[in-house]
Amino acid sequence: MRSAAALAEPEIFEAVDCLLCRGHRSTAFISAQDDLTGRPGHFTFVRCERCGFVYQSPRLTVEHIKPFYDAEYLAHRRRNDWGLLSPLFAAAMNSLDREKLRIVERYASLDCGSSVLDVGCGAGTFLERVRREREAFVAGVDFVDLSRQPALQQTEFHHGLFYEQNVGSARFDVITMWHFLEHDYEPLRSLSHARNALKPAGHLIVEVPRLDSLTFRLFGDRWPGLQAPQHTSLYTREMLLNMMTRAGFETVDYLPYGAFPPYFYLFCGVAFKILKGRGLNFRAAIYPYFAGQLVLLPVLPFLKRLNLAMQTVICRRAS
Repeated sequence: MRSAAALAEPEIFEAVDCLLCRGHRSTAFISAQDDLTGRPGHFTFVRCERCGFVYQSPRLTVEHIKPFYDAEYLAHRRRNDWGLLSPLFAAAMNSLDREKLRIVERYASLDCGSSVLDVGCGAGTFLERVRREREAFVAGVDFVDLSRQPALQQTEFHHGLFYEQNVGSARFDVITMWHFLEHDYEPLRSLSHARNALKPAGHLIVEVPRLDSLTFRLFGDRWPGLQAPQHTSLYTREMLLNMMTRAGFETVDYLPYGAFPPYFYLFCGVAFKILKGRGLNFRAAIYPYFAGQLVLLPVLPFLKRLNLAMQTVICRRAS
């Protein structure tokens, strides 16, 4: 864990231009802490004066962001890491992966002749489901070397920055980015790389937190979608669609929700407000998390369709 003194060293940060329009001028938007782990430091998001895009600047360099994606990072955890509640955690992850697949198959039919690339694949359970249930070819990319994860053992896995990986040209029927783009240091470059890797009739599916959402208005600087310092950019509906257009995609559909459960943002937002930067112990929080989910079970399907936290865009390569 980095000390407050280490995070104060200016050489580990870099100032950046707007990630959407490359504008040089910006104004302060919001300051956030690492509410997930409680590591020290304040991280600033700014709004571009030219286009209105919100991004983090200054931000930690790529080398210095790596410790924030350690073995305790939630997306990299194994399903049996949660003690007595591991079956509940596994059930929740299975539900998430099923919902991802449902979204994909609204736009693309998957079978043994299909190929799917998941960018920011984490532990790889979504790809494992696609391979097992649809017999499709699957490949994954993640910033962290997760090649030993059980779910990735029969997956073509690439480790590192996506836009530096040789994933092939016009190779994939579907490319998914489930909560990847908000982490990316060069989102336009990654989207261009994805466009090149898609077959001409292929689909790109991107899910990100939605800045112009109810949960941001509720929680402000404790909004889980800030997730500083890992999140480098924040997307309203307008800015997400603009990003896709600039990267050479045309929008097939836009969903004001995603596969990811909005309940997670409601729970964490309340917890972050209470803890005020001290970090959330997920091993302890998993008990009240599932208890609250059980109480709200009758309304969870209704909550999912509200503009609470997430958004998903489905795109094709523009002609």
